Amino acid sequence: MPTVTKPMWKAPVVTLALCVAICQQARAQDSTVAEKLAGFDAWMDRVVHDWNVPGIGVGIVVRDKLVFAKGYGYRDYGKKLPFTPTTVVPIASNTKLFTATAMGLLVDEGKIDWDKPVRQFVPGVQFHDDGLNAAVTVRDMLSHRAGITRHDMIWYKSAFTRKELFERLKYLEPTQPMRTTFLYNNMMYAASGYIIELLSGRTWEQFLQARILQPLGMTSTVFSIDDMVKLPDHGVPYTERRDSDELYAIPYYREAAGIGPAGSINSNIRDLSNWLITLLSGGRFGGRQVIPLGVVKATIEPSIAMPNTALESRGYGELLNAAYGMGRWTASYRGHLLAYHGGDINGFHSQVSCMPYDSAGVIVLVIGDHDAPLYNVVSYNVYERLLGLNQTPWSQRLNDARKKAKQAGTTARAQAGGGQVNGTQPSHPLDDFVGEFEHPAYGVVTISKRENGLVFGFHTITLPLTHFHYDRFDTPDDEQDGKWSLNFSTNPQGEVDKAVMSLDQAEVSFVRRVPAELSTPVTLRQYVGTYVTPSGATFDVALKEDGTLGINFPGQPFQALVPWRPHRFKIKEFSDLTIEFVLEGDRVKAMTQSGPSGKYTFMRK
Repeated sequence: MPTVTKPMWKAPVVTLALCVAICQQARAQDSTVAEKLAGFDAWMDRVVHDWNVPGIGVGIVVRDKLVFAKGYGYRDYGKKLPFTPTTVVPIASNTKLFTATAMGLLVDEGKIDWDKPVRQFVPGVQFHDDGLNAAVTVRDMLSHRAGITRHDMIWYKSAFTRKELFERLKYLEPTQPMRTTFLYNNMMYAASGYIIELLSGRTWEQFLQARILQPLGMTSTVFSIDDMVKLPDHGVPYTERRDSDELYAIPYYREAAGIGPAGSINSNIRDLSNWLITLLSGGRFGGRQVIPLGVVKATIEPSIAMPNTALESRGYGELLNAAYGMGRWTASYRGHLLAYHGGDINGFHSQVSCMPYDSAGVIVLVIGDHDAPLYNVVSYNVYERLLGLNQTPWSQRLNDARKKAKQAGTTARAQAGGGQVNGTQPSHPLDDFVGEFEHPAYGVVTISKRENGLVFGFHTITLPLTHFHYDRFDTPDDEQDGKWSLNFSTNPQGEVDKAVMSLDQAEVSFVRRVPAELSTPVTLRQYVGTYVTPSGATFDVALKEDGTLGINFPGQPFQALVPWRPHRFKIKEFSDLTIEFVLEGDRVKAMTQSGPSGKYTFMRK
């Protein structure tokens, strides 16, 4: 019995003493942080003025506590409502670490593996070729090392669902060998979110809410702009006009549902401080292990190295030897390990970062597209203050660069159209350019007629389209939606059948869309039968199970026919050949093949 009562007696004394010590340490810590941040408010006031900032929020975490949280400027510049620690704003790509962590929870449960091919666990995923299908892992997808470029215009301002984006992976051709080059890719994160849904039986949003947000007490964090604006304290997007210092309101980016796992979370300093505390504490929060330590470590482990771009291009050597893990970068900032990620979407920019070995983290939330570099400026300054380092003139450096880039943009736009060939006319009447032009990954470009001109439509973007020269048509250079230039081309039959645009990293060709009714089984079935050549040989026109109509000539491969016009088809390999079925009444009596060498008729048997 004494062996039991002795420790029971001492335990309360030790606990009380420990509590006193912790409280004293916390007060000392707060005092020390306050001393290190002396002058920070005045510095921030200068930054807000110099950068013409509508609003910005800063949060600082030390160990397991939010020690500083303050807003500067306005969350709503128009109404002059102050930015506060509870102001909710889009955090864009800072969503990615949440997605990588959610995937890690499934790895921890054995439902998927970081380093085994995704298709072993999700057979339905299809990449561009068999080599990728056999090799791509979720680590490749989450570390941007699959060799596939961004293709952001597939999802940007589109209504594609997450499933539709997932199904478009097979059209994304790699431009680099796997695991050799860092190529940032939001599509891979959208696909990863859909994989989480397939493996967990819950949507990405539901999974994050139950497994991460709720346990961390992130009660103000939401997944859509519609939900965000219902909250009493939310940010409103303002930015500088591109050719002046005027601040003006811009629309929220609302088309984020499909791409959500790459960037749709909206949060505030208070909630994100819980997230940072958890990361700094090895996955623990509120006295429990919310995220397995192994998952936290996996996201920070370098997966692919980055070049020292700032050093090589500008001579800045403070941030060196960066590498990307999963959902965050790591680098050496003046000799201290820094883990970080930025987030950028229309009107809102953010950075969530931490120095794991120094037990400190910084949250910066910025309103204004012209202020995007500020999250680095502010984060670096805070770390330098906390570490007792001399302050690097980041604000002056990057603001000077920003102003020069802005002036260069104004100068460039003034010289747009310099290569125009005057006096040319389109090859066809404007009505012949009207229609839908489709690309399997990017979707549909719509050209419509309005009064005496054309209108360009792509996803939710709609702009007038005017003749530039020959068969090139351009939109105005819209401050939000940009400038779009289309070059139309004709097929051997003389019809306008393609529109070419520069998107992302290359030109993309959109082909005139065939009305869906021309490809239905009911329509195609009427052409099925046996036909006779002029020499007396026979061949079949058949309809395959996948809905493809084609020619089966004895001893030859199946020749698919591509619907084009009513009763008319093309052959993919030969654009100058056309196939037409001749009807007598409502019954097909013959098939013709027309090309440069002539026209041949094949009677139906």
